[in-house]
Amino acid sequence: MAIHPEQPDPPIPEHTDPAPEGAVDPPSGDLPRSGPPRGQEEPATDQATGPDAAGAGPPPSEDEYSAELQELQDRWRRALADLDNLRKRHARELERERKAERSRTAAAFLPVLDNLELALTHAGADPGAIVEGVQAVRDQAVNVLELLGYPRHAETGVAFDPARHEVIGVVEDLDASPGTVVDVLRPGYGDGEHQLRPAAVTVAKRE
Repeated sequence: MAIHPEQPDPPIPEHTDPAPEGAVDPPSGDLPRSGPPRGQEEPATDQATGPDAAGAGPPPSEDEYSAELQELQDRWRRALADLDNLRKRHARELERERKAERSRTAAAFLPVLDNLELALTHAGADPGAIVEGVQAVRDQAVNVLELLGYPRHAETGVAFDPARHEVIGVVEDLDASPGTVVDVLRPGYGDGEHQLRPAAVTVAKRE
C-alpha cells in the first residue's frame, strides 16, 4: 500500500470585508499625468497660436508700401479731376437752362407786342378802337403772366395781408370795414414765394 506524503495546508488568507456592490477597483500601475505639477508651467513654444497664425507672413516691404501709396494718390487725383469736371458741366447746363427759360418767357410776350403795334397802326383811323385795343392787349399780357405762374391781384374790400399788399396810404371810409383794402393803386402779381411784387393799396383806418 502506497503512502502519499502529507501536503501542507494552503495558507489561510487574512479576513477582508467584501467590496460593496458597484464599487470600482482602483487601477494598478502608475497613473498618466494630465498636466504639469502644480506651481510649474509648461515651457513656452515659439509657434504662434490663434486665427492669424495660419495666414501670417512676412511684413510688406518698403517698396510695396510706396506702390500702394502711389496708387492711392493717383486715385485721389482722378477723383478730384472728376469732381471738377462735374462742377463745370453742371454750371454750363445751369446757364443753358437759364437762357432757355428767358427765351421762352420773352417768346410768350411777342403776341402782346404784335397787338400793341397793330393798335398803334390804327390809331389815326378810330380813336375808340385804340382804347379797346389797349384793353385787349392788357388782358392778353395779364393772361401770359398768369400762365407763367404770376396771377394778377387787384381786389378791393378784402382784408389787408402784409404778404400780398403794400400800404401806400390809410384813408377814412365809413363804408369800408377797418383794415380792409379800399383802393388798389398798382396791381400785384404772384403769390407767396413766387411773387413778382405786392399790390400797392390804400387801407381803411382802424377805429
